[in-house]
Amino acid sequence: MSGADSGRPTRPADESWFGALGVDGELPPPGDSRHAPDWQSMSSAQDDAGFLSRQARRIVHSGQTAFERIYGTFLGARAALAVALLATLALTSAMGGRWSPAVVTLGLVYAALTVATWLLPRWRQAPAPQAMARLRSPQWLATVGADILVFTALHTLAPASAFNYVALLALPALMAGVLTPRLMALATAAVMSMALLASSWVSVLAGDGEAAQLMTQAGLAGMGLFVITILAGELAGRLAREELTARGTLEMARQQAQLNRLVIEDMQDGVMVVDPSGRVRVANPAARQLLSAAGVSRPAPFQLRAVDAWAPLASTVDRAFAAGLWPEAGRDVTLRFDEDDVTRTLRVRIRFTRRQAEVAGESFCVLLLEDVRSMEARTRQEKLAAMGRMSAGIAHEIRNPLAAISQANALLAEDATTPQQVQLTRMVSDNVERLKRIVEDVMAVAPGAGEEAGVIDIGTEVALVCSEWLRANGLPLGEQSALRVALPGGALGVRFDAEHLRRVLVNLLDNGLRHSSKQPGALQLYLQAAGADQVVLGVASDGEPIPPDVERHLFEPFFSTRSRGTGLGLYICRELCARHGASIDYRQRGPDHACRNEFRLSLQRQALAPALGAHLPLPTQT
Repeated sequence: MSGADSGRPTRPADESWFGALGVDGELPPPGDSRHAPDWQSMSSAQDDAGFLSRQARRIVHSGQTAFERIYGTFLGARAALAVALLATLALTSAMGGRWSPAVVTLGLVYAALTVATWLLPRWRQAPAPQAMARLRSPQWLATVGADILVFTALHTLAPASAFNYVALLALPALMAGVLTPRLMALATAAVMSMALLASSWVSVLAGDGEAAQLMTQAGLAGMGLFVITILAGELAGRLAREELTARGTLEMARQQAQLNRLVIEDMQDGVMVVDPSGRVRVANPAARQLLSAAGVSRPAPFQLRAVDAWAPLASTVDRAFAAGLWPEAGRDVTLRFDEDDVTRTLRVRIRFTRRQAEVAGESFCVLLLEDVRSMEARTRQEKLAAMGRMSAGIAHEIRNPLAAISQANALLAEDATTPQQVQLTRMVSDNVERLKRIVEDVMAVAPGAGEEAGVIDIGTEVALVCSEWLRANGLPLGEQSALRVALPGGALGVRFDAEHLRRVLVNLLDNGLRHSSKQPGALQLYLQAAGADQVVLGVASDGEPIPPDVERHLFEPFFSTRSRGTGLGLYICRELCARHGASIDYRQRGPDHACRNEFRLSLQRQALAPALGAHLPLPTQT
């Protein structure tokens, strides 16, 4: 055991190497670090990386710490030494040798003690490293202390014997250096050395030998015990540090693997790890969804060649392994799911593991998969966002000249005397108002930080908007109305701006009425709770279903099927919904519904303040 050198953390004097370094437990205490300050330089050698990883796994998964293993070996060695001692006494007696009853009794007692300590579970279980650092602890007294006492007594009782009992003292010296602090281990070696010197002095007084010879032998034996103690301490320190490094390295690897798994699981792109045989080792949910016509495929591991639809992807992996490289931008691979009549084109990018892995027989490639349609949609959204920012800037610049045109036209209208002049000024006024509405629509969805919306009773707001919309369009109320409204009996709170909700709802009702038959019940509006955290608002009409080539462009700006339409209505609805964490989509109902075209809003449900009352009743409510 080495002392506290400069630059190394100190430890209390009553801790062994294993207790001070914290290797007696599986994981470090919260907030502590097991890593040395220079752990990066310790593990920087590439040649030792594989060995360190294997060694870390072996140490951690062995089920025992180094202290427990050494302590168990120590108990077994003591028991074996005791049995060997009894066998030596018995063999010597059989060959005519004589032993004093005290020596035989001491050997029997020591054998019984060591065998019982080795076999009994209570004593065989390794104590805490701190327990061996106290002289008065039962574990130290029953092991190191007992060995010192017995071996010193045997040496004293049979000094003239041909059997050298001094060599047996190497065992307690060795274990004291390993399991106890340096000061305590050196004190143990000093006690054994003094005992040998005292025994030699007793022999000199008894006339059993020359003083110089006996004292020299005792001194040399004591020096050997000191050397054994110091070397054992150094080896124990190195073993403790290696185990500490191994456990820290494996824990870091485990944490890094968990972080990688979390990141990969949440990635929008598909990620797969494939070996040369086509076996998929890892696949995140996005990749499993891309490999299935509907839903997700089975979790990894699975064989890429097991499904016929995956054959193009499997052949792509084979070509990549054969070539050893892949284009940086990737290539497109088309998968055809014949049973579902689905075709999916994937952009495949491949990255290879390091070449060092091939030496160990483990070469993998990482596949990054992305649906080409999603890529095109994302590109289109980016272009739309850029166009929206540009349109907002243009709309802002149009405001001032538009106001000037409006004022000039108002002055001209005051001086208009002929019907032709009145008609011309009215045309200018109508088109100015139209341009103002377009500018307002564009500015409504311009990028910028909007005010945070509060919680509203959506039932009350929907009832109020529907009543105003019916009066504004001159539609009757009651059963003969073109609009049928179904609202819940209780209040529903959502986080949305009331004015934005009115704008979205009026736009949907105008579009629905424009394309409907305008018969009673041609429009249907319903509001209902969908679980504890969502509210659904739907507007359906009985018009002709929207064609697929039009449906894919419904929410794009400036797309309209009308010659005088701006194409901003549904785009504004989607942008306003997105501002408040809501969503809007279009779907076609089944043939058993009279109103097949439906626009559906999903809003976030929030707790409603008690002061807000119930929604306003409507004569058209069902």
